[in-house]
Amino acid sequence: MEPLRYSPRETADLLGIQLKALVGALKKDQYSPEDVWELRGKLQLEPPSVGTRKQLFLNFKGGTGKTSLSTSYAWRLAEMGYGVLLVDLDSQGHATKCLGFEGEDFQRTLLDVLVKKTPISQVIQKSHLPNLEFIPSNLTMSTVDLALMPMAGREFKLKNALKEVEAHYDFIIFDAPPSFGLLNLNALMAADDLLVPVLADFLSFHGLKLLFETVQSLEDDLGHVLDHVFIVVNSYNATFKLSKEALSALQEHYPEYLMPQVVRQCTRFAQASSEGMPIFRFDRDSKGAGDVQVLIDEVLKRLAASAQKKSAAQAKSA
Repeated sequence: MEPLRYSPRETADLLGIQLKALVGALKKDQYSPEDVWELRGKLQLEPPSVGTRKQLFLNFKGGTGKTSLSTSYAWRLAEMGYGVLLVDLDSQGHATKCLGFEGEDFQRTLLDVLVKKTPISQVIQKSHLPNLEFIPSNLTMSTVDLALMPMAGREFKLKNALKEVEAHYDFIIFDAPPSFGLLNLNALMAADDLLVPVLADFLSFHGLKLLFETVQSLEDDLGHVLDHVFIVVNSYNATFKLSKEALSALQEHYPEYLMPQVVRQCTRFAQASSEGMPIFRFDRDSKGAGDVQVLIDEVLKRLAASAQKKSAAQAKSA
C-alpha cells in the first residue's frame, strides 16, 4: 500500500484552517499524517474534549455493513484529531483488513489479553495514522468464548483490561461480530455507547428486538446502563419503495434512538472495503464519506449535549 499523503487543500480542510494559514505554518506539496498531527499541535487545533468514550458497533444480524462503517468512523475521528483505539472483536479480522493489515501477520490478539492475561498495551498496534491504534484479530479469536466460559468475572474481562490504557484515548471503538456470546457480552459491559447499523428492510426489526432485549437484561441483571444507543440506517437506497417503508417504520418504532441522517448506498464504500481502506482514504469526496461525517458530527453533538446536561445537574445538586 502506498504511503498516505494529503494535498494542501485536504490538509487545510482536515485542520479547519485557510490554505494560506497552512502554507504559512508549513509549506509542502504533500503532507504526511505525521505532518498533520504535528501541525494540529503546533497551531493548537485540538478537537473539543469528550473524555474517553467506549463505543460498540453491534448488530446480531449480519450483512449490515457494520465493519466498513466502524472502521471509517474510527479513521475519521482520528483525522479530526482525536486519539482512537479500534478493537477488532471478529475472528474474521475484517476491521483489521479495512485498516490495511492482515490479522494473520500478528501473533497476539485480544485472546491473549482476556485468556492469557497479557497486558493490553502489548497487543496494541500502530496504524497509518499517528493517533489511530488498533488491536488486531484473526482466526485464533474463534475460541475466545469457549475459553472465557469457566472463568470467574468473565463478563468484565475486557472492561478491566482496558483500564490500563483507556485514559490515553478519546475514543475506543469496538467492531463486534454479528452474534451473541461472551465476547460480545464483554464488549457491551465495557461500552458507554452502542451504535447499531441496520439496513432499511423489515428483517432488521427482528435483530433490533433481540438486541434491545439483551441491553435490557444487562440493565436488569448486571446493572450496566448504556449512556447512548444510536441506530444508524446504512446502505440506504431511496429509490426502493420497501426501503422507504422500512425507514418510516424505524422512525415510528425507534424515534429516540434512530439517527436523523442515513448512510446512503455507495459503490465507493464497497470498493474501499475490498481494497482494505476506510472510505476517507479511498475516496474522501464520495457521498459515503460525506454521510459518515454527518453521522460523526451528530454523535459528537449529542455527546456534548449530554455532558453539558450532566454537568448542570451535578452543579445543581452540589
